[in-house]
Amino acid sequence: MTQPARSRLGVLLGSTTPPEQIGQRSAAAEAAGYGELWLPEDYFFLGGVAGAALALGATSRVPVGIGVVSSVVRHPALLAMEIATLARAYPGRLIPGIGHGVPAWTAQMGLTQKSPMSALRETLTGVRALLAGQTVDHDGKFATFRQVTLTHPVPQPVPLFTGVLGDKGLELTGQLADGLLVSALAPVEYVRAARKKLDAAAKAAGRDERITISVLAAANVTRDPGEVAAAREALKAVLAFYLAASGPGPLFGAVGANEHLSAMLARGGPETVAAQMPDEWIDIFGLVGDQNAARKRIGEFLDAGADTVTVATVVADGADETLTAVGELTGEFTY
Repeated sequence: MTQPARSRLGVLLGSTTPPEQIGQRSAAAEAAGYGELWLPEDYFFLGGVAGAALALGATSRVPVGIGVVSSVVRHPALLAMEIATLARAYPGRLIPGIGHGVPAWTAQMGLTQKSPMSALRETLTGVRALLAGQTVDHDGKFATFRQVTLTHPVPQPVPLFTGVLGDKGLELTGQLADGLLVSALAPVEYVRAARKKLDAAAKAAGRDERITISVLAAANVTRDPGEVAAAREALKAVLAFYLAASGPGPLFGAVGANEHLSAMLARGGPETVAAQMPDEWIDIFGLVGDQNAARKRIGEFLDAGADTVTVATVVADGADETLTAVGELTGEFTY
C-alpha cells in the first residue's frame, strides 16, 4: 500500500502552552497538515513525556517528538520504561529526543555532571538496549544497571534523537543516534556543517543509514504584506533575548557572529543586543516575513541537509498567524 505524502514541515508547541491546551493544539496542528509535532521538556514548564502522551492521544497520524529530555534528570532505565510505554501504545509515532539539558536548570536540581558526554552516551546506549528487550548489567561513569530488563520492550525500533550543538555531540550522534534536533536560532550554515559532520561520523562508525536532521526555526510569519515590518521587529526582540541568554556558541560561530555578540554583551544585556544587532541577523537566526520569505528560508534549510523544518512560535502575539501562514505551505514540502 502506498504511504500518504507527509509534510516536511513541523510545529513545536511552546513550553508556555497550558497543559490543558496541548490536546486541542496538537489536533489543530495535525489537521493543518503539519508532518511533525514536537513537545519541549523545559524545566520547569512542561513534562516532555507527559506532554507527548497528551499530544499522541489527541491525534491519529502525526509523529510526536520530545525535544529534548536531559540525560541526567532520569535514570536511563526509567526513561526507557517511559518511552516504551508510549511507543507501544502509539506504534511508529514517538520520536524521543535526549540531550545534556540546560546547565542552569540541571544545577537547580543538583544534577551537574563532570562528564556530560558520558551521561549522554550511557543514556543512549542503555535506552536503546532496553527498548530492544536486552538485559543491561553495567557500571558506568553516570548510570548503574543491575540486571535491568523491561517487561514491555518495543517490537519495532524507536528512533532516538539528540539535542546537541558542539562537535563532540555531533560525533556521538553520528555514532549512536538516529537523528538530530537542531536548536532554534540555527543559521543555514550551521545546518550545512552539521550535515557533513554527522555523515562523516556515521561513516566512520560503519553505519549506512542517514542521520535525520530536524531544524527548529524561531518563526514569526504573516500573510499580510503590510505586517511584515511589525513581524520582523517583534521577532527581533525575542531573538535578542535568546542571543543574550545563550551567549557565544557553535550556532553563532557558524556565521562568524560570536565576536560581535560578545562585544554587545560586554556593553549590556538583551536590550543592548536588540538595539545594536545587525538587521540581517533577524533573517540569519529566524524565519520571518511573509509566506514567500518563509518558503525561501525553508528551502534553504532543506537544501543544506535538513530533513524537516519545525516552526517554533516564539512571538506570542503572532503564534496563531504563524501557524496558519506556514500551515498553508505544508503541501509544498513533502516526502
